[in-house]
Amino acid sequence: MLLNAFEARAEAANWVTVATEIHKHGEFAEKLANLARRALFTLSPRARWGVRASAAAQVLKSFSITVGADGVSAGLDAEKLEGRADSGMLADDMTDLFVALGEAAREQGRGVVFLIDELQYLSAEELGSFIAALHRTIQRSLPITLVGAGLPQLPKLAGDARSYAERLFKFPRIGALSEPDAQAALVGPAGTEGVTYEQAALDAILQYTEGYPYFLQEYGKATWHLAEASPITADDVRAALPQVEAELDESFFRVRADRTTAHELRYLRAMATLGPLPQAAKDVAAVLGRTSEQLGPVRARLIEKGLLFTPSHGHAEFTVPQFDRYMLRAYADLLND
Repeated sequence: MLLNAFEARAEAANWVTVATEIHKHGEFAEKLANLARRALFTLSPRARWGVRASAAAQVLKSFSITVGADGVSAGLDAEKLEGRADSGMLADDMTDLFVALGEAAREQGRGVVFLIDELQYLSAEELGSFIAALHRTIQRSLPITLVGAGLPQLPKLAGDARSYAERLFKFPRIGALSEPDAQAALVGPAGTEGVTYEQAALDAILQYTEGYPYFLQEYGKATWHLAEASPITADDVRAALPQVEAELDESFFRVRADRTTAHELRYLRAMATLGPLPQAAKDVAAVLGRTSEQLGPVRARLIEKGLLFTPSHGHAEFTVPQFDRYMLRAYADLLND
C-alpha cells in the first residue's frame, strides 16, 4: 500500500513509474531491462523520441543483449551502442543504462521512479550495482530515483553493498502505530457506519496488536463481524481473539514457517522460547543443547530466507512482529519431540 501511495504521488507530478517485486534467485538484470523499456516508452511514444531517447534505446539494446533479456528489444528499432552497457560488468552496464534513461527523461521534462518491493532478495552484486547506478545519476542531477521496500536488514545490506548507501537513501522503519493513530484506525472506519467502541475494547485490541497495522486490521474486521450491537465491547474483543489468531496464523505466519526445514523450524521455536527481543546465538543454541558454531549454518539460512535479521553482532531478531507468539502456540511441543 505504501508503494502504491508513492506511485500515485509520482504520477500526479508527471513522473513515470515502473514497479516490480523481487523474487529470490530471480533474474534481476533481465527484469531491470524490461522496466527500463517500459519507462522509455512511457516517457514518450517512439515517433516523438528526441536525440536522448533514441540514444537510450541503443544503450538499452546493448544492455538487454549483454544480460540475455530476450524480447526487450522488441519495438526499439535501434542498433546496440558499442562501448555502452556491453562490458559484462553489471555495475558499469547498469550505470550506463540509468544515465541514458535519465538523460531521456530530462529531455522530456519528466522523471522516472523505480518502485521495488522485497529489495532484500537482491544479491550483494545486484544491490551494489543498483546503488552505484543511482549514485551516478545523482551526481549528474538526472531525474531518476528509487522507492524501495524490504525487511529490516535492508539498511545493513545496502551499507555492505556500497559504503555510501547511507548518504543516498533514507531508511525509515515502518513499524507499530502510536496509540492515538492505532485507535483512530479502529474508531474512524467504524464511526462512518455509526458504530463506536468501548474504551476497554480499544485497550484490549491495542494491547494484543501492539499497534501493528495489519494486526489492527484483522482484529477490527473480526470484532466487526462478531459484535451484534454498538458499542463494541471488551467481551466482543475477547470472543473474537480465536478467529483473529486463526486468520493471522493462516494468512501471515504459516506461509513464512512453511519455507523452513525441520532443523530451521526447531531453531525458530527455540528462539521463541527466549522471547520477541533480539537473542544471542549462544543462548538459542543452549536451548537446543548445541553450540552457536554448530547451528551457525541454520541461523544463516534463516537470515537468507528473510525470517531473521541481525540488529547487532551475534544477535538475531524475528523479521515480523509476534512471530514468537505464533511459534509458541503452533509448535508448542516441537522441542519435546
